Amino acid sequence: MARPDKLPKILTQEETSSLLGQPNRRYFGPHRDYLYMRLMLKAGLRASEATALRPEHVDLISGKLTVREGKGAKDRTLWVGEDLLEELREWMDRRQETTGGSGYLLSTSKGTQVATSHLRRSVKRYARKAKIEEVGRVSPHTLRHTFATRLYRETGNIRLVQKALGHSDLSTTMIYTHVVDEELEGAMKGL
Repeated sequence: MARPDKLPKILTQEETSSLLGQPNRRYFGPHRDYLYMRLMLKAGLRASEATALRPEHVDLISGKLTVREGKGAKDRTLWVGEDLLEELREWMDRRQETTGGSGYLLSTSKGTQVATSHLRRSVKRYARKAKIEEVGRVSPHTLRHTFATRLYRETGNIRLVQKALGHSDLSTTMIYTHVVDEELEGAMKGL
């Protein structure tokens, strides 16, 4: 398979930490934005999937996350770890106090669904504050790419990445093998 012309931008561990350190979580909106970014980095969600999440889609005990009618109207099941679950449990209390229990997991302070355009602007703003190079290429989808690349590095199993991302066609997922292949090439040429 030919290598794509432009590989997706992925964040380094340092860039990820810096990005997540930008929202001031004392305030409702930035706290919510932080959790959006965490969910996209830990579960590979699309922006539209993240904004559509409802409280009943997350099991705060097991970590099971159900994405309802993702792209192509397909449901999929994902899992998140204990650290993120603890943050979501704390959020549920704050959400209840602020919105009175909105239908959305990560809603506006009025309880309505967050627009994906807001999410895109927020991620770019936090990336700028974090001084991440190529801010123009940092978006919610960058977080999804970062998740997928890390999952592929960890497992070496492209089918798991395909399933986690909800891709129906494996060729769509294959771009992540190119990212890792390029890193391997760079590492080996430096030996």
